[in-house]
Amino acid sequence: MNPTSLDGIGETAVVVAALRALESARPDHLFLDPYAERFVEAVAGDGYWEKAPSGWAGFAEVLAGQVAVRTRYLDEALLRASAEGCGQVVLLASGMDARAYRLDWPAGTRVYEIDFAEVLAFKAGVLKGAEPLCEHVQVPADLRTDWPGALREAGFSPERPTAWLAEGMLYALPPEAADVLLDRVSRLSAPGSVLAADHAPDSPVLRESRAALSPDLVDLWLGGPRQDLGGWLRGRGWTAEVREVNEVAAQYGRPAPPAFDPARDGSGPGWLFTARLTC
Repeated sequence: MNPTSLDGIGETAVVVAALRALESARPDHLFLDPYAERFVEAVAGDGYWEKAPSGWAGFAEVLAGQVAVRTRYLDEALLRASAEGCGQVVLLASGMDARAYRLDWPAGTRVYEIDFAEVLAFKAGVLKGAEPLCEHVQVPADLRTDWPGALREAGFSPERPTAWLAEGMLYALPPEAADVLLDRVSRLSAPGSVLAADHAPDSPVLRESRAALSPDLVDLWLGGPRQDLGGWLRGRGWTAEVREVNEVAAQYGRPAPPAFDPARDGSGPGWLFTARLTC
């Protein structure tokens, strides 16, 4: 598997899809994503595991556990928010996310996916013939531009409670961009809206695993929010439950993911959170 063959179509998104495919193949899987393997096959062709670069095994060892725990946690957060009245769901920088197709959404849920036009086109081609389990709207937009306007034009209503997903992206934003993202999400959210996300500072273990897989991934971490997550969210009206990745892993019967295992030299902290807009 050569992730750099994507020609800009979400390199990291397909790498994460490969990790979701590995988890889905486990007999004790924390979630089931029957579409993840399609994305990897579309990039690398048949026998893609045999083509994997030398750094893939080490990368998967370090990150697969975290992606499994993160995916399960965020699946549950979105479904819970939808069941509690968030009839709109927005997947920010959705990449190869197939939640519109694989989760059992409440009737009437509308899922918006925002990403670059070429990413969404690639995804639509791979998923051709599959049926979404909700009202599904793709919104081609660059998160550095006026994506709120594009979202409104696609039918989104800021007056209705919304469940937002920011998966695998906060750490890839400079602090100022993270602030802008949360400000925009907050302005578009009615009281009762929910934001679910993950975050982790960089660490030697993460950097080494990324470098071994692809030099293009080394500079992926740009910092994200400057404040602690609770304070960052609280300052914009959100009440958050922030949990350590290790704690959530234990809840699911899994060991601490290596990159976040305090017993491993060079590891660091990692968090998952669900926040609700209270005003």
